[in-house]
Amino acid sequence: MSPQPSNATLPSWLTWWQRPFPDANTLLLPGRQPALVDTGFVGHADETAAWARAHAGPIDLVVNTHWHSDHVGGNALLQAQGATIAAGTPEADAITRRDPGCCGAEYLDQPVAPYTVNVPLDDGQVLQLGDTDWQAVRTPGHTPGHLALWQPEERILVVGDALSDYDVGWVNLALDGPDAATTALTSLKRMADLDPRLILPSHGPIPTDPAAAFSAALRRAQRLIDDPAGTIWYGARRIFAFALMIRDGIPADEVEPYLHARVWLTDAAHLLAVTPEVLATELVTTMLRSGAIVLRDGRIRAAADHTPVAPETMRVPYPRAWPANEAR
Repeated sequence: MSPQPSNATLPSWLTWWQRPFPDANTLLLPGRQPALVDTGFVGHADETAAWARAHAGPIDLVVNTHWHSDHVGGNALLQAQGATIAAGTPEADAITRRDPGCCGAEYLDQPVAPYTVNVPLDDGQVLQLGDTDWQAVRTPGHTPGHLALWQPEERILVVGDALSDYDVGWVNLALDGPDAATTALTSLKRMADLDPRLILPSHGPIPTDPAAAFSAALRRAQRLIDDPAGTIWYGARRIFAFALMIRDGIPADEVEPYLHARVWLTDAAHLLAVTPEVLATELVTTMLRSGAIVLRDGRIRAAADHTPVAPETMRVPYPRAWPANEAR
């Protein structure tokens, strides 16, 4: 794959790769300290590392906007090749102590190869990416440790999963509490106040009108606050679709048993005051009806555009079984 064109005007000193699910978009900054922002899904780690090396040589620094599997999947490989990993302090601390909940990997059933964060990033911290200085901006909501990256001279803002041209990031009311949606809205307002001329999101195209993108995102985020049940459903649909993408679908007769075994579904069912069995059935039924998932060749599959994943690339341990962190 190669970087995808955009209608936005990008500076010549950065390279943008718009990627379909299950990968996040990737930002590469060649220069004195070649840097990569987010590293895609573990199933495509070899592709990510090869692409980065081809365009910038060995990568010195990886910065993660947050720790979900589609953003940190190439970390382990790039770290083995000599890269330093930087991430927001709350998530960096959890990874350092090998918290079993790291990356939401086991909770979401999304594999992540073990890695270490070398540089915890605090709000306002400045770091060099390529030949330019960027500021870390704490933007919790989608995850508690979510970061944006701000380049003030060019007014470029890397927004992670906080918003895209068509959506806002889902929030987990079960894990992160009932105020998670309010936290996400506050973060969006903080980013909008920076008045960026260019937004680089983790999914989808670069918005052609940043102000309009923020206006739409703020409305969507307010709906997450006003409709908690809808917010729970929104997260469930996203998590389930991702599970189907990385597994080339799931046999139709195994889908509901798979869902019954997921902690995220049990948590969602509890918040919605239904049984996991009822929620699983309704989730599959409504997503089939809407066309978000499809039944094909005996398997339930995600309908959205996504890149296949080789099953053997996902055979990595959950964080509770990661090797001890020697950097501690």
